[in-house]
Formats: sequence, structure tokens, C-alpha cells
Amino acid sequence: MSTPAPLLATRGLTKDYPGVRALDRVDFDLRAGEVHVLFGENGAGKSTLISMLSGANTPSAGHIERDGEVVAFNSVHDARDHGVSAVFQEFSLIPQMTVEENLFLGAEHCKGIFLDRSDMRREAERILTELAFDLRPDRKVQHLSRAEQQMVEIAKAFRSDLSVLILDEPTASLTDHETDQLFRLIEDLTARGVGIIYITHRMAEIRRIGDRITILRDGKLIDTIGVDEADEDRLVELMTGREVGAIFPEISLAPPGEEILRLDGVSTPSGSVIDLSLSVRRGEIVGLAGLVGSGKSEAMQAAYGALPVSAGTVSYKGRDVTGHTPGAAIRDGFLYLPADRHDEGLLMVRPVRENMSLASLDVAPFRRGIFLDRGGERRKVAELAERLNLSPNQPERAVDHFSGGNQQKAMLARSLTRKVDLVVFDEPTVGVDVGTRAAIYRFILELAEAGAAVVIVSSDLPEILNLASRAYVFYRGQIQIELRGPDLTEENVLANFFERESA
Repeated sequence: MSTPAPLLATRGLTKDYPGVRALDRVDFDLRAGEVHVLFGENGAGKSTLISMLSGANTPSAGHIERDGEVVAFNSVHDARDHGVSAVFQEFSLIPQMTVEENLFLGAEHCKGIFLDRSDMRREAERILTELAFDLRPDRKVQHLSRAEQQMVEIAKAFRSDLSVLILDEPTASLTDHETDQLFRLIEDLTARGVGIIYITHRMAEIRRIGDRITILRDGKLIDTIGVDEADEDRLVELMTGREVGAIFPEISLAPPGEEILRLDGVSTPSGSVIDLSLSVRRGEIVGLAGLVGSGKSEAMQAAYGALPVSAGTVSYKGRDVTGHTPGAAIRDGFLYLPADRHDEGLLMVRPVRENMSLASLDVAPFRRGIFLDRGGERRKVAELAERLNLSPNQPERAVDHFSGGNQQKAMLARSLTRKVDLVVFDEPTVGVDVGTRAAIYRFILELAEAGAAVVIVSSDLPEILNLASRAYVFYRGQIQIELRGPDLTEENVLANFFERESA
């Protein structure tokens, strides 16, 4: 019997941008009912490949095959008509519109010349029920959590007949419960013969749901192997072309110095933070752990001035700064790097140079007197791009033309453009590869060694356990417990992710 043609395949697929070959003659295939993992460093070509498979981009050379027939996807709608839908890492939702309006954007149901809103409501309810997503179709997207917005993006893929589903880091914003829900959905889809292309850097996810893994490096196909042939060391070596040592650095910090930040009984009007007290000292790394929505991010946003404070006091370097603005915080050496780099952290259509220097336009070498010093800015940015291994090293290129990991580097560089006393890293390694993650961890350690106070807000428990000397565990806007030293263990952290029973 002849082997059936793959659901989707590429032959010699190539994509060129000015001065850069992002994808170089890649052959790839996806079989019915499998989860095929794409693995590689940031900038390896994964996003470029899926952008062409989903119709968001067109190849410079080579072609795509659907069920053995050559096809040309000229748009996302064209790909969807062929049963191929993608859920990208960066959302494409309109915040001011409802869930159902986003679900059918560009594919609205009409009755004559009028929108058939009742039909779209019924279809939206059917899709959300089928996916077991607890969302109301009439809710506006701007009022949803990031995890709920991720659900809307996934639901959009199900508005038409689906044969191929592409998922780009889909669990980055999901809780463990929501991740389990997604994996059950994936199992159901593959049982029905749907093929899934899955991008992740998390080995646990690969082992749990993957069938085959294709590794890309510098835009080239390196190998395709079965999940049972893969271990972390081999994957990292294939991904980077070199052996990579321990991901987490050895931590041997000096005893903490003066207190830099203190929160006393802080609450926010929304109730995301309730009667919160904590402190951070110079030269230490403090972790904030908890499930998505536990209040750990909001606590630091309130301290930074990005959220209003309805009660309590924020003290910074011994002074009451309750109600100060983010601009005042930056000028005083307090930098907050948000989890959502796309919407909150970066100016996506502006060059890397401008994004790196954004927080320091009032100090040398970015300013000379009352004027901006363009020459000084370019020299400093070039130095930072080299230090952080920006790839490609093109600081004048728009940020949205870089991979997620390199976008993260552009944002992290801000902490090196001026003197900082406190840096908050909110989910610092979301969507970045193993090699970049190791570089970010070393970067965080170097800041603490230089005397800065560092806070890591993270849903990735190993980051807290391996980097922090002590950690606060959050639940529903409050601190459940502070753990330090030998008490800072996985069991103790997880035990406090939920409400503790009374003795």
C-alpha cells in the first residue's frame, strides 16, 4: 500500500528579507493525527515557517503542498479555506470588540445586507461550549485576562472546518488547569485526524503531547526526530550547534544591603492587591510566585505607579513614594519590565535603538544639555546589542521584525542604559529559547551582583527556585507565605498556590 500524502508539507521553502535569509530551503511535513513540534532558538526560522504555512506571508522560493497538491496561500483567509488555522504568540484581537465579534472578524455572518448577529451568537456559543472555554460571547476583549484572550485566539481557529492547527507557544499565558484543558483538546483533535504544528521551548510539553520534533537553526533544517529519541541535552545541542551547560547560574551573592522597596498594607481599588506587605533589599533576588491572576504582577505595578493605590504605603529608598508615576520611578532608578512585551513593553513599529534607549533619554550618553545626543545613543545601543547578542545585529530594524527572544533582549537592555537600584522582571523568559533563557538568567544575576535589588515575577516555578534567595507566594491578591533558604522548595511553594485550610 502506498503511504498517504502528508496533510501539509513544504519543499525547499525559502524566505528572504533585505540582507537576511530567514528560512533556507526547508523541507517539512505534517501527518494526519500527529503533533509535530517545531524546536529552535529564537530567530531560527520557526515563526517565519508558520507565517507562510498560515498564509500570513509568502515564500521567496519553494512551495507548500496540501494533501500532495501544490497550493499557494495568498492570505490567512485563503489558508483557512484549505483547513489551516494558526494561533500566534502575539494576539490579533481588537480590544474594543466583543468575543463573538473577534471570533468572526472578516468572516461575519450576514442575512442579506445586514449582519446576522443572532446566528453569530449561536455559533460563538457552540464553539466556546465545544472547547469548554468559560467565556461569555458578549464580553469585550479589553476586560479579559491574558489567559482568556488566549482562549479567544484558539477559538477563532474553530470557526471553520479544521484539518491543520498551528499553535505558537500557546501555554505561555495559561494556568496549569487551562493548560490541561488545552492538551485534552489537542488529544481530541488528533484522534479526529487533525494535524497539529506546535511551537514550544518546554521539554515537559514536548514529552507529554509530541510525536515528532523538527529542529531549525539559522533558518535551516537540522533534523527531524521522534520524541522518544529526544532528551533535553540532545535537543539543545541540535538547536544551538554546541553543548550548553546548566541553564541556571550558580548563585553566590553577598548578604543583602539596605532596604530599597517596602510595601505596607497596600491595596488597589480593583482588589487585585489586598493589604499587601513585603520588602526588597539591595543585592538580593526576590521571587514572586503564584498562579496567573494571583496578584503578583499587580503588586509590582502598584509599587511602580502603573496601578493606583487605594490604601497603604509604598516606600522606596526610605521615602514615601505612594502614588508616584512610572516616569518618576524610572528617574529614581526603579525599572519595571512588563510580561507583555508586545502591548506594554515595546514600541513594535519603532527601531530596536529607540526601544533600548526609551527609559534614558534624559541622561548621558543619550542627552547632551537640552538636546538628544544621537551619536551617543547609537554608540551605546551598538554596545548593548553586541553584549546581548542581538540577532541579527541591526539596531535600526523595527522591533516587530525580530524574534520574540530578541524582542525580549531589546527590552532587557533598558536596565543597562542608566543607573538602576531596583529592577522588576515580570515573566522574563516567556516565549524564549533555552539558550536565550540561560543568557537572561546570567544577566539578572549580574545586576544583583552589581548591587541592584532584583524582583522576579514568574509563573515558571524553576525560575523562582533556582534564582531567588527568598520568595513570596501569592493567592487572590494576598501573600500566603514568605519562603527562604531550605524552606524554598517546590512542595512548599505549590502547597501555597491555593487557599490554605484553617487548622
